Amino acid sequence: MKKTILSLLFAGHSIFAVAQTKETISGKVENLLSKMTLEEKVGQMAQITLDVVTNGPNRYASDEPVILNNESLEKAILKYKVGSILNTANNRARTPQVWHQIIGEIQKTALKAKNKIPVIYGIDAVHGTTYTAGATMFPQQIGQAATRNRELVYKGAEITAYETRASAIPWNFGPVLDLGNDPRFSRQWETFGEDPYLIEQLGLQMVKGMEGDNISNPYRVASSLKHFLGYQSAFSGKDRTPAFISEQALREYHLPAFKAAIDAGAKTVMINSGLINGIPVHADYQILTRLLRDELGFKGVVVTDWGDIENLHTRDRIASTHKEAIMKAINAGIDMSMIAYEYERFCDNLIALVKEEKVKMSRIDEAVSRILTLKYELGLFEKPIYPLKDYTKFGSKEFEQAAYDAAAESITLLKNEKNSLPLNKTRKVLITGPNANSMRTLNGGWTYSWQGEKVEEFSAKYNTILKAFQNKIGIQNVSYYPGVTYKNDGKYFEEYKDQFEETLKAANSADVILLCLGENSYTESPGNLSDLYLSDLQTELALKLAATGKPIILVLNEGRPRLISKFAHLMPAIIQTYLPGNFGGDALADIVFGDVNPSGKLPYNYPKFPNSVVTYNHKPSESRTVMAGVYNYDADYNPQFEFGHGLSYTTFEYSNLKLSQERIKSTGEITVSIEVKNTGKREGKESVELYLTDVYASITPDVKRLKGFTKISLKPGETKKVEFLITPKEMAFVGIDNKSIVEPGEFKINIASQTKSFFVE
Repeated sequence: MKKTILSLLFAGHSIFAVAQTKETISGKVENLLSKMTLEEKVGQMAQITLDVVTNGPNRYASDEPVILNNESLEKAILKYKVGSILNTANNRARTPQVWHQIIGEIQKTALKAKNKIPVIYGIDAVHGTTYTAGATMFPQQIGQAATRNRELVYKGAEITAYETRASAIPWNFGPVLDLGNDPRFSRQWETFGEDPYLIEQLGLQMVKGMEGDNISNPYRVASSLKHFLGYQSAFSGKDRTPAFISEQALREYHLPAFKAAIDAGAKTVMINSGLINGIPVHADYQILTRLLRDELGFKGVVVTDWGDIENLHTRDRIASTHKEAIMKAINAGIDMSMIAYEYERFCDNLIALVKEEKVKMSRIDEAVSRILTLKYELGLFEKPIYPLKDYTKFGSKEFEQAAYDAAAESITLLKNEKNSLPLNKTRKVLITGPNANSMRTLNGGWTYSWQGEKVEEFSAKYNTILKAFQNKIGIQNVSYYPGVTYKNDGKYFEEYKDQFEETLKAANSADVILLCLGENSYTESPGNLSDLYLSDLQTELALKLAATGKPIILVLNEGRPRLISKFAHLMPAIIQTYLPGNFGGDALADIVFGDVNPSGKLPYNYPKFPNSVVTYNHKPSESRTVMAGVYNYDADYNPQFEFGHGLSYTTFEYSNLKLSQERIKSTGEITVSIEVKNTGKREGKESVELYLTDVYASITPDVKRLKGFTKISLKPGETKKVEFLITPKEMAFVGIDNKSIVEPGEFKINIASQTKSFFVE
């Protein structure tokens, strides 16, 4: 990764904390631990939400403006020794100035204690610094995956780290490394998609961008890998419901991204809120200790998700009391409990469990040592907060340009019949649909608030799709009627007809229709749904507009692929924007009118039917040939658009696929090269993707799997040679004994239209 402007700043910054060796930190932790009482140790394992220590009607809500309550704060920090606070108050973003004031007072209170242990503050900064007003919002992870651009992902994470530290917060609950293989799931958009290799590669970039080489750097944060493990593969497709995953599948598809990030030094891990094979992961010793600690060698902090130790008692019913739930979770391997409200119960019960010898003191010391180590590594003991004046690039034009670049490279052109795009800027455009004039839908959840419902309060200076198009071609060339509108005061997915007939009439005087459909913002359980088809009202609008005979550009603005097969065939052009962030409207306008050449690639299969949600790397039996006549069992593989699909305004030709050798040992390597030529008339970016197929194996192999990708830019007529290295890691799979193996036999390499085989002996 080449050096960025930020990394150059880091090296010479006068406030940069001096890196401490592991031995130095270990000695400090051991010394401090020897001075701490049991009560102090247990307090370090407790994490509470900010509302608990503010003025307000109760600990679940705060007054506005937010003011810390000294009595509540001192009770939590000085009496119960609570070591961590997270989240914002009243589910609302704050300015950097407010964050500094709040967290500064918290740290001052912590320093009143005998051992002066600073609090570690954590936040969900999942596509930018979520809860800070004025911060730079990037595309959500699913859009970043579509860029296939490691450098953009790294830069976005680096900027997010900078602006999170500028908010006086040193710990980010991200990246999401879940396998996003189910389009029904309400958090698919928080992932890098359905492919394990893509998640691994981009997850690494995000961890490196956040943590750098030294998290005591005042522009870096500690990352948290979530949600370990298998979270988004629930059988029902709904949030926090049980999953049934074999150990072989868990290791093959879900584990690689976490392993790579742990090997790269990621500091913390957050745990899956659900159940795997009937066992809540928060109480699963085999996953939390045997796998995570003993096998993967993770040495950092393991934190729960929100209230998940309590859920062992109240929801999952494997513990008859809260006390028993705490015992099971801590003994399984949890270091810190995101409680987030009833911290007294957690602390009192855990203290009692230690005194009753139901939780060993050694387990407490182990957990607290990890927490203290993290605090030392972050430099919190030396300087818990750096002056806001040291963050001159916060919300800067430079950072905004990076967010725009990521949005522009994420947007994916799925269909372009008869070269419908790009549009001439003199065309009269009717813009319609519920997502046409909404910053909320461009950003999605985890934007200024948990569900994203407060986006409009903080994003007035940015451009919706409508505003971006008006800026691009003039208000006189744009007409706007919503047709369908979301009911933002009720369920996020409820809609009503809004100027419906006027919208249809307006189509008559337009040259082209920009139809902006998709979803309102959501995340977690509020985003659960029972019908993957796009809503009835939006479908009706699409069908009636198509009946006017006017050409339509369908713009999809959604967190997951909602089914469009009822009208997709009537749309000459289809563009997927995902959740592109505050600059999504500008980037879309530039693409539609040809100022930017689209280069995004789908990070998932876009399904065509609700009972056909098969991933691209499926088993051969999932793509059987359809039989004729009465035995037509409709078992064909039929996505609307396949993983990796994405069109350009130019054309690329692949040729001269070469292998360095055609026969190797199982420990050998092969260099693969191919030439790519821009055969069109426009400069363009192309994601070159290498797929590998193990033709025969002891466990039925996937039809193909992504094992290499790189993004290149080519001028018209230009040719570039691209090389990939295939190592045993790319050839291996998890066998029947749940161990990685490379078996002898034929392997096929596929890059675009080019295919070659090699053999492992």
